[in-house]
Amino acid sequence: MKTALLQLSSSDDPAENLAVVSDLIASAASQGADFVCTPEVTNCVSMDRARQSAVLHDEADDPTLAGLRAVANDQSVWVSIGSLALKGGADNRFVNRSFMISPDGEIVAKYDKIHMFDVQVSETETYFESSGYAPGSAAVLADIGFAKIGMTVCYDIRFPHLHRALAKSGAHVLLVPSAFSPVTGRAHWETLLRSRAIETGCFVVAAAQTGTHKASSGKSRQTWGHSLIVAPWGDVLIDLGVKPTMSHDISIVDLNVRDVSKARERIPALTHDREFSGPETYEPTNR
Repeated sequence: MKTALLQLSSSDDPAENLAVVSDLIASAASQGADFVCTPEVTNCVSMDRARQSAVLHDEADDPTLAGLRAVANDQSVWVSIGSLALKGGADNRFVNRSFMISPDGEIVAKYDKIHMFDVQVSETETYFESSGYAPGSAAVLADIGFAKIGMTVCYDIRFPHLHRALAKSGAHVLLVPSAFSPVTGRAHWETLLRSRAIETGCFVVAAAQTGTHKASSGKSRQTWGHSLIVAPWGDVLIDLGVKPTMSHDISIVDLNVRDVSKARERIPALTHDREFSGPETYEPTNR
């Protein structure tokens, strides 16, 4: 499965971003890609809820989704839209929704990010994703013929049980499209991705946003980049660094699902689960 990663520096203008991504998918297809992966919030990176309310759409009316479905059909490639920020969530919140698009432009699977990034990563960098986005509640596995794909998004990477459940349900590849913070990216990004690959014996494919994102209003956001593909044994097959993808330097990696079987035969940890009780708590005794 010849897989292309697109590393973007999306702005808060969905139309502008759609034009960039459409051209990159076409270029990846022309270079032999069967499967093209985009990052989290491909359509709009913004820290301004008012701006998001003004430019985002419901799924049924979203021009980015319609446009990328058309591109997938035109180019006859599978496309993982890492996620789109969309209206239509519970309590009038947005949703952070990932889509798997077939080569005929059909939506074959979609996944709403389960775990919300509600953190203070530094004195000056705080996120409260659940204030604007409604979380999902269901894990999703997509069969695209080449392989079975477990769909996750960004902060989900910190929850190993989700990825283990996907692997035990048949996933060969785990997708982790992201817009990772530079602070946590520097400290944890590669370690977390390699850990999920090693634990599950899956390929991990993580297309990421990168750099300083152009904002027409509000604070500009910065993201870590370093889109990675990790093999089932934990080897990093590709690291895109910090520059956005250009049409002339698209990276394509041929993923062989037989490598999944080989890794799991060597260490069949997915079959070694044991039930256990507890934990029991032992209090210190006075002496």
